Amino acid sequence: MSDERQIVIPTHGEMSVSSIVPAILTNQANSLVSESILGADCVVLLVLDGLGWNQFKDHQDNLRFLTEGSATAITTVAPSTTASALTSITTGVPPGEHGVIGYKIPTHQGLLNCLRWSVGGKSMIGELPPIEFQPVEPFLGTHPPAITRAEFQTTGFTQAHLRNGQFRGWWSPATLMTEIIDQVETGVPFVYAYYDGVDKIAHVHGLGTHYQDELRFVDALAERIVHELPEEAVLIVTADHGMVEVSDRILQLDEEIVRRTSMTSGEARFLWLHADNESPESVMDAAQIYADAAWIVSREQILDEQWFGAYVSNEARRRMGDVAIVARDPVAILDPRLPDSPHLVARHGSLTADEMLVPFLSFSK
Repeated sequence: MSDERQIVIPTHGEMSVSSIVPAILTNQANSLVSESILGADCVVLLVLDGLGWNQFKDHQDNLRFLTEGSATAITTVAPSTTASALTSITTGVPPGEHGVIGYKIPTHQGLLNCLRWSVGGKSMIGELPPIEFQPVEPFLGTHPPAITRAEFQTTGFTQAHLRNGQFRGWWSPATLMTEIIDQVETGVPFVYAYYDGVDKIAHVHGLGTHYQDELRFVDALAERIVHELPEEAVLIVTADHGMVEVSDRILQLDEEIVRRTSMTSGEARFLWLHADNESPESVMDAAQIYADAAWIVSREQILDEQWFGAYVSNEARRRMGDVAIVARDPVAILDPRLPDSPHLVARHGSLTADEMLVPFLSFSK
């Protein structure tokens, strides 16, 4: 669908992850969510963290059941990272509007890890209230069951992107299915569910044997869910991003860039550079050292090309850097000022097809 070295700018239209929940909740069909889907007694949306479209196509032998569904490639958001994409899925708006513009975002308290809602390991729920940091109401203000890991119940990120949902925690993948079926049987019209195993295994082991075993597991999980659903229910499966295997192809941020910047934010495949006393143009020039492996783009270009959506709030703009290094090749760019950066075999965040394209799959009996 797209050359692996070609940039994929998110559509933010009907063929994007942010269009799914609004169509279901407003009962308005679009290019993805058909009238037949909306005619179901219950729609279950299962988000499989990390299952990109290209991986879905490349590993069909391990996805026997999932490949039987109606399948369409759609785009996730920029950056192609969990915090931004899950918030866009549940709110129905791009990151420029909800403000969760990446994995690590600069704040007055320091660099906020959005998934852990912490700065330097300290919780920021009090200092950075999630409802203020991300003001768009999830699920259009409705209260559907939201099924995710039980340990996520009290986290800041859960408050930011799931706060209107009726939280239902699962303690094992088997009980994820149990929770889904239990909620469907209560007669609710919509159930949101989230599973993160594919992402975790790819980060730790890459896209090899462990990953293939995980794909076979989620394939069986989806088949079991459909088997247990009532006749008039529908399962939709999508994802927040795809994956690129980086392994040990690590690029350390150049000393000259370190000298010209006060900090970096984002993540290793979408790294924001924040100019210190230097001009943004000077930082842009210094970043060209990575031009053979990455797209080097200014904040102005990103805004002009609407990577974060047509509307970008003033707060979201302030959270951006001046220049972004957006990896094109399978590499990660790490800032030596952040020595605690995790070693991950597979990564995401950039705008390659492997990371930006995700599946939209639907199943009914």
